[in-house]
Amino acid sequence: MRTREQEVEPLINLSEIAEVELLILKRMREFTPGEHASLFHGTGFDFVGLRDWQAGDRFETIDWAQSSLTNFSPLIVREFEQPTTSGVILVADRSASTRCGHLGRPIGLAIARAIATFGMSAVFFQDSIGLITFDESLTDLGTVRPRIGKGQVIHCLDAYDHGDGLDDLGTSGSLSATLVGFSRKTSLVPLMTDGLFESAEALIGEMALANNVHDVCLVLAEAAFAFDLPTLSSGWVEVYDIETGTTRLCSRREARAQHQRILDWQQHLTARARHAGLDVLPLGIDKTAFDIALLEWVHERRLRRKN
Repeated sequence: MRTREQEVEPLINLSEIAEVELLILKRMREFTPGEHASLFHGTGFDFVGLRDWQAGDRFETIDWAQSSLTNFSPLIVREFEQPTTSGVILVADRSASTRCGHLGRPIGLAIARAIATFGMSAVFFQDSIGLITFDESLTDLGTVRPRIGKGQVIHCLDAYDHGDGLDDLGTSGSLSATLVGFSRKTSLVPLMTDGLFESAEALIGEMALANNVHDVCLVLAEAAFAFDLPTLSSGWVEVYDIETGTTRLCSRREARAQHQRILDWQQHLTARARHAGLDVLPLGIDKTAFDIALLEWVHERRLRRKN
């Protein structure tokens, strides 16, 4: 598992975010002004307040007079919001297993790239973006309150990666009730997880309840690649469960079977989610396949919401 001190590179860097943004602009070009009705709603941009400058904010939004009061450290920006009919609430898995992987490719990489794609798509349509993170126990909930703009997407990515800027989210007895209370406006809610924790089925059940109010879908980060172990010489292997902190001995055959067990478990979760009425999108870490699958899916979801 990575720590902030050990970390050299983020899950997804600024150049990759820019790449995602360009792909979205290319894929969504049919929604730009032309011979069709605009998808954007509202009478204009409303001033909603001041906040510290974040990476990705436009320099023309800087309030230089207010920034001078803080000696330009930090810079203060004016925040505006356009009334919209929809929003995006990203529900992301920050359990310990998402920081595990193979050959420097953590499972959480797929989740981070999904956050960037959903977030930049929301920026294109001037929708608000909010983030809720959870751990394997479903009790440690963090949040980034909904706002609009590219800077908000970068803030959400940094919050997911490092936990920076996450506010504690009080629970309302259940995750579904907490989610409904977090945003009473009907929103697109992608649940992004690897499902490698004991309460995964309970999580799907809670999100199915929230689907009565919001447009909930499951984005399942494929994790079997992290368990594709090399040939082992020892007959017995000590394995460590990063979620529970326990260790146990298993045979070489059992250790090599972990790859198939993860495949079977994620297939079970997929069937469980579909039975509960949720759409499911499996995502791996292959960059090309990821971009094609997720952008096509976001495009289809947007058309569905429009109609």
